[in-house]
Amino acid sequence: MMNKYRLMSPGPTPIPPEVSAAGALPIIHHRTPEFGEVFARVNENLKQVFLTENDIFTYAASGTGAFEGAIQNLFTPGDKVLVVNSGNFGNRWVKMSRAFDLEVTELKYDWDVKADNDEISAKLAEDPEIKAAMCVLSETSTGTVNDIKGFARATENVISIVDAVSGLGACELRTDDWGVDVVVAGSQKALMIPPGLGFVSVSERAWSAHEESKMPRFYFDWTAAKKAYEKDPPQTAWTPAVSLVIQLDLALRQILDEGVENVFERHVLLGRAAREGIKGMGLQLFGPDEDMNAAVTAAWVPEGVDGKQLVRLMFREHGIQVAGGQGDMAGKIWRIGHCGYFDSYDVIATIAAAELALESLDHPVELGRGVGAAQRVFSRSGVAV
Repeated sequence: MMNKYRLMSPGPTPIPPEVSAAGALPIIHHRTPEFGEVFARVNENLKQVFLTENDIFTYAASGTGAFEGAIQNLFTPGDKVLVVNSGNFGNRWVKMSRAFDLEVTELKYDWDVKADNDEISAKLAEDPEIKAAMCVLSETSTGTVNDIKGFARATENVISIVDAVSGLGACELRTDDWGVDVVVAGSQKALMIPPGLGFVSVSERAWSAHEESKMPRFYFDWTAAKKAYEKDPPQTAWTPAVSLVIQLDLALRQILDEGVENVFERHVLLGRAAREGIKGMGLQLFGPDEDMNAAVTAAWVPEGVDGKQLVRLMFREHGIQVAGGQGDMAGKIWRIGHCGYFDSYDVIATIAAAELALESLDHPVELGRGVGAAQRVFSRSGVAV
């Protein structure tokens, strides 16, 4: 039987057909008024998604590259930073900070636990030499979303840096209202285009730190980026990923046509339905059962089931591509992505495929219970998703 392919991973995520088609348009030169017009519109529309009036820079890089650029632009070797480590990506920022010879105070949590902002505040009070604090909004490896509004309050006396790669455009993040200094994101999650673009927003306080930073940098230099952006029309300092920017222009317009607040609400419902579907199957969620977790849903693999085989079977037999666990959680948990171009039927189909796969692996499951639980979330919401 032919299976329709459904990409339900936490990233890359599905791309709207119109956005995919835009990537096949004839390429244009990046130093022309035509591209400048598109780029100027992208810059302004990104600000509406980031909910900020701060500068935002776009790089031909992954989110990891943009995060590395933030470290290069903000610090001098030997500076002290606090890093929240509650998953694979929090752990990456610990390792990256140390690679750039920063002195790291690491706040480590179990992967299914949110960061404790009171503990963050206390750690910063213990050492007034700490210059910045880093935290992940949506920890892609676990599905857990940290309280960034509380994090921003806890770090109000230092520079706050937030990894919003899988959270931007899916989970509530109010950059200016909450006072977040630096937000890093990537293109392949809720922004609904292929991998290849990294973004960073920079507050006035972050600019002040940049002016004092002595970290070597070149490609990711914010000063070079700002100088290019101030041209008429605006440009990038270096060659941009032209086709990706064209696709991003269309994807951002789709997001803004839906409305950022409506996008947040849709993702809350998708996450709620995924969690109810997991519980309806009799499985145990990995991480808190709360509406903040709107980008990724993770669940424990049932005892006696091979987690890697479950992921493979859902793909090979049912065309549903979910993700397994990362790091220490490999084979122990599985993850459903729903950040970006997703609707209710994507979640329902995924829960149905999981039930069928578990049954074929001889795990006791009552077909339809998880699907029904997910459906009831949508039917009771009164909102079309």
